[in-house]
Amino acid sequence: MISVVILGSGNVATHLTRAFLKARDVKVVQVYSRNAENINYLKKKTLITDDLENLKNADIYIISITDDAIEEFSKGLELKGKLVVHTSGSVNMNVLNGDFDKGVFYPLQTFSKGTKVKFKKIPICIESNTKNGEVILEKLASSISKKVYQIDSKQREKLHLSAVFVNNFANHLYQIGNEICKENKVPFEVLYPLIKETANKITKLSPKDAQTGPAKRNDIKVMEKQLLQLSYHQKEIYKLLSASILKTHK
Repeated sequence: MISVVILGSGNVATHLTRAFLKARDVKVVQVYSRNAENINYLKKKTLITDDLENLKNADIYIISITDDAIEEFSKGLELKGKLVVHTSGSVNMNVLNGDFDKGVFYPLQTFSKGTKVKFKKIPICIESNTKNGEVILEKLASSISKKVYQIDSKQREKLHLSAVFVNNFANHLYQIGNEICKENKVPFEVLYPLIKETANKITKLSPKDAQTGPAKRNDIKVMEKQLLQLSYHQKEIYKLLSASILKTHK
């Protein structure tokens, strides 16, 4: 049984807490939030606190807060000899600042508090500065996921960058598509099957091989016609992406 203290109450912390509470080989000893009201719903399930000096003993302490706050937050932890990890994709393990073993427990997924996720399918990237830490993190990750990867800080930084393109940027393009549909009184849901098929296709083909559309075909007449229908902001994005696709498939 691995004992865990969760430090944070945001989206990632909330989903991790829920997953660990259901895990057979994990005991959530305590959850911390600087605003106790954010975690009052956990009172009947585990101990809660808003005082860092009142942290309970555990095998691992998971910092799940905003990236910019991790380093300063870790300085205030008196956890000598313990294993302390953060959950960020873009932050180096060594920003953790204290007399304790360090590590990373990064679930690669987009999280919203109101949306359920299946942790068994979520890749979890782990790293530690000690062999013992690696063993603990491997066991902890395997208790909630079937996809566990040993990824160092440099690799994880690049992985996070890739995730920004395939998730954050792709979602922004959905937003633009949604705006165009709304402006023309077309239900955005008409595009759902296309979105799903595109996402499914790249599990079988490389993204390059799966590419279709006027830019790949260098269909200048279609692209010029579509550019005339866009706002300035949308037009700049369309031209930039089309040029990139054309260059890739020249």
